[in-house]
Amino acid sequence: MKGYLIGKKPKENREKFKDLSGILMLSAWGLAMVLSSFLFLFIGYLVDEILGTTPNFMLCSFFLAIGLCMWMIYNEAKDRGKKL
Repeated sequence: MKGYLIGKKPKENREKFKDLSGILMLSAWGLAMVLSSFLFLFIGYLVDEILGTTPNFMLCSFFLAIGLCMWMIYNEAKDRGKKL
């Protein structure tokens, strides 16, 4: 245990994780956008099947999911910008 002092914690190297936080945030938002798009697309498809309509609800719910995700990403970016 080279360089370890008894009773003190070793210094954490947070600088190397600072660069990864942006990449991880974008990856998480990308996954959330894909999952929510498919979920809303499926729910819209089910509503269209029940009502017997053309893919109106399916497309509207899909674009709603994309719009909500973009709005949440914008809010997150705005909050992170304030912290800088």
